[in-house]
Amino acid sequence: MTDVAIVIPMLNEAAALPRLLRHLAVLHPAPAEIVFVDGGSTDGSAAIARAAGLRVVAHGVQGRGAQVNRGVQAVSSTLVCILHADTLLPDDAIAVIRATLADPRTALAGFTPLLSGPGGVRWGTSLHNWAKTWYAPLLFHPLLFLRGGRLLFGDHVMFFRRAGFLAAGGCDPALTIMEDADLCLRMAPQGRIRLVNRVVITSDRRVAAWGPLRANWIYLRVGVAWGLGARKRLDRHYPDVR
Repeated sequence: MTDVAIVIPMLNEAAALPRLLRHLAVLHPAPAEIVFVDGGSTDGSAAIARAAGLRVVAHGVQGRGAQVNRGVQAVSSTLVCILHADTLLPDDAIAVIRATLADPRTALAGFTPLLSGPGGVRWGTSLHNWAKTWYAPLLFHPLLFLRGGRLLFGDHVMFFRRAGFLAAGGCDPALTIMEDADLCLRMAPQGRIRLVNRVVITSDRRVAAWGPLRANWIYLRVGVAWGLGARKRLDRHYPDVR
């Protein structure tokens, strides 16, 4: 059976970790490895993960791209799943990952996220997140779109073959956001970029903090800027929420 590793880049996620850890504990089948890559948390996140018996890799360079690279280097499993600390996988996620990547034509894939919180599912923002996996490549990378490729983002819980990720050069360590969509472009020459018709639940904390209209405007603004070639200081338009 092909081994699967879950890599979780984190920074000050103490509030989200207890729920995440409960969900990781019931995955069936279980992943071969779970590795947290801590970007310098000051809220005890690393201690919480270690207390649960999980491996934590300290990484002094903040930024998800650099953290993902460090996490992939730290594991040895054939398949790797990148999970954000505020996102919950279905119980059979490992089986889904294995079945999806059993197709050699697929280079990278991700789940379909639903943004949810105490008030329920954010259907409008979740629908926009689904739609932009289609319209973003159609507008900015039409050849990729015509080959059946999609652009995925962090909430999609992307997964891939470790060897393919390394061959593509990994994530751009200079990117603090949009490293996920950029990785799709890096790995697209290896095969199809797929969105799997299985749901993951992601915290709506940004939508709750910013409001639905502002949140979708921020997502759109950052995505368009990146699509037009901007690579530096994109995070100034993307306020941090924990």
